[in-house]
Amino acid sequence: MTGLLNGKTAVITGGAQGIGLAIAQRFAAEGANIVLGDMNAEQVASAATSIGAEAVGVAADVTKADDVAALLRTAVETFGSLDVVVNNAGITRDATMRKMTEEQFDQVIDVHLKGTWLGMKLAAEIMREQGSGAIVNMSSISGKVGNFGQTNYAAAKAGIVAMSKAAAKEVAAKGVRINAIQPGLIRTAMTEAMPQAAWDSKMTEIPMGRAGEPDEIAKVALFLASDLSSYMTGTVLEVTGGRYM
Repeated sequence: MTGLLNGKTAVITGGAQGIGLAIAQRFAAEGANIVLGDMNAEQVASAATSIGAEAVGVAADVTKADDVAALLRTAVETFGSLDVVVNNAGITRDATMRKMTEEQFDQVIDVHLKGTWLGMKLAAEIMREQGSGAIVNMSSISGKVGNFGQTNYAAAKAGIVAMSKAAAKEVAAKGVRINAIQPGLIRTAMTEAMPQAAWDSKMTEIPMGRAGEPDEIAKVALFLASDLSSYMTGTVLEVTGGRYM
């Protein structure tokens, strides 16, 4: 442990599994207190327990301002500060534009775009008062290139990039940094459920010839959350193995 986040408190949404949980584990190993937010109360409590005494889990729907506010308040009330927020919660409702329902479009925009906006807005209000803080938003390479069957997801993920840059300009003078990550193909339960043919097709697009691991996203999130990136805000880091460079 190098203690890059010693004494810091980090909130991670979508933290009960996959990339969110990997980020939480990496942050905890670097000395951070952790507050996990997730829709599944049982799962998020279990994830927090697996991390240890320095972690708490909170059931939260990121599309509801009251839930997000309560999640962030838990960090301040439990650990005394709010230093890092990772807006990672997400869903997919993939379908071609012709078959996609209005509900499927709205659900994805709500969770990714509105959920990230609420996380940024409410976190920034707390962070600007204390004069410091780092916000990390999770975009996707789909927001750069637009994957087939993802008009909803690609739009939301592209929106997160523009939104991060606009918000970063607003709070930079207050000591708050906002950056985004665009993961490529990462090995999670969600991606491993893809048909083998789809997986093989994506692999041919990756110069490094392999999928990424959740911890490889977590290490980049750590960089953006810590003082290693103290002069970076409004940036987007692609973590894709070279895919679509």
